Amino acid sequence: MTEIKNDRSYIKKLLLIAVPMMVQNGISNFVNLLDNLMIGRVGTNALSGVAIANQLMFVFYLVIFGATAGAGIFTAQYKGNGDNEGIRYTFRFKIVFNAVIALACTAIYASLSPKLINLFLLGEGNPADAAETLQIGISYMRIILISLVPIGIIQAYAGTLRDLGSTKVPMFASLCAIFVNLIGNWILIYGHFGLPALGADGAAIATVISRFVELSILVIYTGRHSRMFPFIKGAFTHFKIPVDLFAKFILKALPLMFNETMWSLGMTVINQSYSYRSLDAVAAMNIQSTIWNLMGVSFLAMGEAVGIMMGHILGSGELEEAKKKAYSMRRVTVVCGLFCAALMGVIAPFFPLLYNTTDEIRAMASGFILIAACTMPFVAYTHASYFIIRSGGNTLITVLFDSIYTWAIAVTAAYVMSRYTTLSVTWMLAVIDGLEIIKCLISFVLVRSGMWVKNIVKD
Repeated sequence: MTEIKNDRSYIKKLLLIAVPMMVQNGISNFVNLLDNLMIGRVGTNALSGVAIANQLMFVFYLVIFGATAGAGIFTAQYKGNGDNEGIRYTFRFKIVFNAVIALACTAIYASLSPKLINLFLLGEGNPADAAETLQIGISYMRIILISLVPIGIIQAYAGTLRDLGSTKVPMFASLCAIFVNLIGNWILIYGHFGLPALGADGAAIATVISRFVELSILVIYTGRHSRMFPFIKGAFTHFKIPVDLFAKFILKALPLMFNETMWSLGMTVINQSYSYRSLDAVAAMNIQSTIWNLMGVSFLAMGEAVGIMMGHILGSGELEEAKKKAYSMRRVTVVCGLFCAALMGVIAPFFPLLYNTTDEIRAMASGFILIAACTMPFVAYTHASYFIIRSGGNTLITVLFDSIYTWAIAVTAAYVMSRYTTLSVTWMLAVIDGLEIIKCLISFVLVRSGMWVKNIVKD
């Protein structure tokens, strides 16, 4: 009976962390859906151009996520250990490291984005459409690059607050940014209030403005509530970090950054393999990913919350407790995945009808959505497992489990099928998504082994 009450207590704490993230991600993805519909009304080429540019931005987001997550493992465990000075050190590290990465990525994308976007336009299709899509993607990308440094600093603030279990503040900042982005899109894409209709460029400008709004809210709120967030006191008096701690942060951050970079690049190569078979797949995948992101908010947020909770438990020294709670928390995540999958399957035939595109693309998108719905519970299982394994700081296993698996299995399969078989894009997607079952078996073994159960801040 005590065990059941204890489980309920932990699940309640889990939900307190996860629900604000669900709300934030849910509204964010709903607005992304509206953005897609707005851009989709401009035309299929605009939809494809923005989708390709955002695929490249997806790589940057995950690079920053990995950089933040490395030090975030320490933040969560310092929280469990009650060490505010340690939290302050991790925050400083995130600010500097993220800013450097953002500047480097800005330079890379500024010089290489035309060539990178063109890689998605090599498949069968109308050359004139490909040329227009390329120009739209390049123009959109040049504007969106202004937001990279603010995004890096946003992640340093929001990531630290989430690692501490305070998810409401990042949620509020994100919701304000989302509102600004939505209104900005409506005004700038179509040209209301006497302004010119800027199409995809208008969407990029609105996104940049919204990022600066989000950053301002996080900086001001955190600074004015230093009692609630004591790590912010003296955080900017200097940027010194003890050499031994800096080395530890780097040793955790670099593998996770490498992992997120390689995983996101792997997913980009897989999507490029789909587009190699058919340019229509670019628009269809954008429609599928939009609804997938919206439907997956609950289990995605739950998985991240599981990692935070595991970090707190491990940091407090309750190693056996962490092992027990991992299973119950992962079950909750899978239940969320099952619910979302059922809902996604129901709306699959109807959702693509909202887009101003061809019947062929709508039919392809419906098939993509059904396949994603079938595999979503498996993704929920591996997603929660990933954060459980990562919470103990075992970054090498995390890399092997995530990015190495993706390149060795999924990327190889996608490349071979796109170049050396006559399988349709839909069947290619079914095979690639079905490989998630193999990853489930691997994650079951890794979590059960207990190799991730470590307190890395006890000294």
